[in-house]
Parts: sequence; C-alpha cells; structure tokens
Amino acid sequence: MNGYAFLGLAIALEIFSTSMMKASAGFSKLTPSLAFVVGMAASFYALSQALAHVPLSVAYAIWSGVGTALTTLIAVLIWKEHLNLHMLLGISLIIAGVVLLNLKGPAH
Repeated sequence: MNGYAFLGLAIALEIFSTSMMKASAGFSKLTPSLAFVVGMAASFYALSQALAHVPLSVAYAIWSGVGTALTTLIAVLIWKEHLNLHMLLGISLIIAGVVLLNLKGPAH
C-alpha cells in the first residue's frame, strides 16, 4: 500500500472515530466509546505508515484539513448541525492551505 493510500485510510478512520465520539454522548455509551478509541488508534497507525512515504508537513496538513472538512460535512448530514458563513469561510481557508502546501511539492 502506498503512502497516500495509508493517508486516505487514516482520514477515513479519523472521520469515523470523530463521529463515534459524538455518538458516545460524552463517553457515557460503551460501544461508540470503544469504537472511538480503536478507530483513533487505527487512524494514527495508518498515519504513521503514510509518513514512511509522505513528508510530515504534507501528510499532517492533508490529514487534519481533509478530516476537518469531511467531519464538518458528516456533522451537517448525519448529526443535523448547522453551518454559518464564518464556519464555511474557515473550512475554505483550511482547504486552501492544504492545496497550497501540496502545490509546493515535497519539502527538501
């Protein structure tokens, strides 16, 4: 598996885990709480495997930026949370930052 595949897996696991944290209701529900812990551990493992092939600055920017944007989408679609203009602007800036980091290419 190449670095970007591991990074994609890490992002998917992070999004799943964050949703499980919401579902855990403050860690008062056992199953979603355990799913959060296992999912985050797996996400960090996949991220660590991605770092063997992808520069840290690029991998972490993509992991956190894409994770934030997609978690927001999940929050709106699944958890029925509302977005406002400030939130949309902030997410747009995060995505722009990830794009800019990737346009530069790997750090030397």
